[in-house]
Amino acid sequence: MQTRYSKLSSEELSKRAEALKALYKNCVICPWDCRIDRTKGKLGVCKGTDLARVSSCAPHFGEEPMISGTKGSGTIFFSYCNLKCTFCQNYQISQEGLGSEVPDEKLAGMMLELQEKGCHNINLVSPTHFTPNIVSALAAAKEKGLSIPIVYNTNGYEKAETLEMLDGLIDIYLPDIKYSSNDVAIRLSDAPKYVEYNRDALKEMYRQVGDLIMDDDGIATSGMLVRHLVLPNDLAGSQRSLKFLANEISKDLHVAIMAQYKPCYKALDDAQLNRKLTENEYKRVLRIAKEAGLHNILAQELSSSDIYLPDFKRTHPFK
Repeated sequence: MQTRYSKLSSEELSKRAEALKALYKNCVICPWDCRIDRTKGKLGVCKGTDLARVSSCAPHFGEEPMISGTKGSGTIFFSYCNLKCTFCQNYQISQEGLGSEVPDEKLAGMMLELQEKGCHNINLVSPTHFTPNIVSALAAAKEKGLSIPIVYNTNGYEKAETLEMLDGLIDIYLPDIKYSSNDVAIRLSDAPKYVEYNRDALKEMYRQVGDLIMDDDGIATSGMLVRHLVLPNDLAGSQRSLKFLANEISKDLHVAIMAQYKPCYKALDDAQLNRKLTENEYKRVLRIAKEAGLHNILAQELSSSDIYLPDFKRTHPFK
């Protein structure tokens, strides 16, 4: 198996890292365009400095089957986030910054350690605001023998211009499509123009890697898999998002319809969010996805006693 980044020279990888790090001095990496100098400790919306902050690094077996496989996905969870989701299940990490700053060399070492443990891939969780450090670490890790696919696991609030700088580096894009309404995106995630930025980003990701490709063991080696979290009271606007994916990206796209919403963090005080998802709400979105023409749908099993699922262990194709 040959990864996309293996085709790039060390010089090219280093050049990309330098170009991305230059953005830290007047940060415009994500849609917020904070334009602050992160190299001098200035903090923008994401609260990140010019050093990556990592919460955890370990094999993870609860992602989609083609991502976790049998040996696990090598997840690196980055602290902080460029969204402020009121219902975030990992708010201690994304909002409170649980974790420690690590130099790029240590980040490279984490990637190599996960490979040594037999993980199928390096899964970068919430990578957007530390993209320069990630590319720098990838360059160093490749020099020392990193050879497994890179998964870019993102909330989808991205700038297409930044993603263009990752062309050829990322093997698998794993983005969210959270909302189809900007008003809802602002209310629930404080994300101006989420729909426009998200859709442009998804188109750029797909342009780079196309539909998901798997090896003989069913493990993803390249391509895009999109996640959509179903919210109570149809706050996600699922129908419009799924039609967009089918009509403007690809009907062959792999889409994971997520049923694991549960009220936590600030959602406990929101009258529209302070309950679990119902079985009818979830099944309705599965039908919508199928009617839209999507035929690579990943669904989660539901039961009256176990609506909340923390991972994809019980995920199956929906036909």
